[in-house]
Amino acid sequence: MRLGLLIYGSLDHISGGFIYDRNLVANLGRQGDRVEVMSLPWRSYAQGLGDNLRPGLWRRLRQAPFDALLQDELAHPSLFRLNRWLRPRVSYPIIAIVHHLRSREAHPAWQNWFFRLIERQYLASVDGYICVSQTTRSDVAALVGNTRPAVVAPPGRDGLPGAVTPERIASRAAAGPLQVIFVGNLIPRKELHTLLAALATLPSQDWRLQVAGSLTADPGYSQAIRRQIEAAGLSGQVSLLGVLPAQELAACLAESHLLAVPSSYEGFGIVYLEGMGFGLPAIAGARGAARELIRHGVNGFLTPPGNAGALAGFLRLLASDRQRLTAMSLAAYQSFTAHPTWQESAGLVRNFLRGLL
Repeated sequence: MRLGLLIYGSLDHISGGFIYDRNLVANLGRQGDRVEVMSLPWRSYAQGLGDNLRPGLWRRLRQAPFDALLQDELAHPSLFRLNRWLRPRVSYPIIAIVHHLRSREAHPAWQNWFFRLIERQYLASVDGYICVSQTTRSDVAALVGNTRPAVVAPPGRDGLPGAVTPERIASRAAAGPLQVIFVGNLIPRKELHTLLAALATLPSQDWRLQVAGSLTADPGYSQAIRRQIEAAGLSGQVSLLGVLPAQELAACLAESHLLAVPSSYEGFGIVYLEGMGFGLPAIAGARGAARELIRHGVNGFLTPPGNAGALAGFLRLLASDRQRLTAMSLAAYQSFTAHPTWQESAGLVRNFLRGLL
């Protein structure tokens, strides 16, 4: 098949959604398909809406010789009206890759009302959906119904640099301060501020935190995080590492005890799967698809968004009970090894697309 993939920015961008798109493209290519990546520039949400009126994009898509056009749902502001004009004039189906809906994030009520309005129109303008989780599939159905075909194809475990053994996991958890790692861009949805508030209630000698992720994705939030660390006297326990090369991030994960990213919402949460590859139980937000990966109390904990008290309780438990930490670490690693591969997920997508054709 000859496929198009329309995204914002570049596939080299570091976030779970782009990791998914990048691996999907690579694995479809290994199975003989050709994928042409088409990029739209990053703009504000309001500026993206203006792309629907740009004739150059319309002409390019209308003339493209695709068997199917995939669109990352992240780019929905630029496509929600354009697709309505395009669909009757092209022979190929248009399929949305849905990581999570913007309208499911924590925004003021008026903003989410507007986001739902636009996303509903976008989702109604395509011919089908590739969803990264059953939760995302349910969110799509709740917004536009079950009137279009869909496939759930989760991210694969291979390609993530897990490199630990059960013996290493057991010995690592034996003693010392609880080594916590947060992996994600510093944006409010990831709730690093809640994690810091929780850690501040624990004795300082009981823990250390490494934060790996972009410090420039939301400069205002990053400055607020720095002020929070300083005001709470946590500078000696918290390291802001910025974006790390893959090998350095893998080394940090291998030396950690616990992954804590208590997001207010995740459409899948590929970072939790990545941590499990290193035998790290995960603390995640209870909203969204993290519950499809994390079994509460077995291979991680699910915490209510914004609840620093509940989060502190889980941290305190694992800092004091290393036998429990070891058991949960081994369970996390077992969950990783049982997860589907990228080849299996790409096969689901490929069969879905061929069925539509």
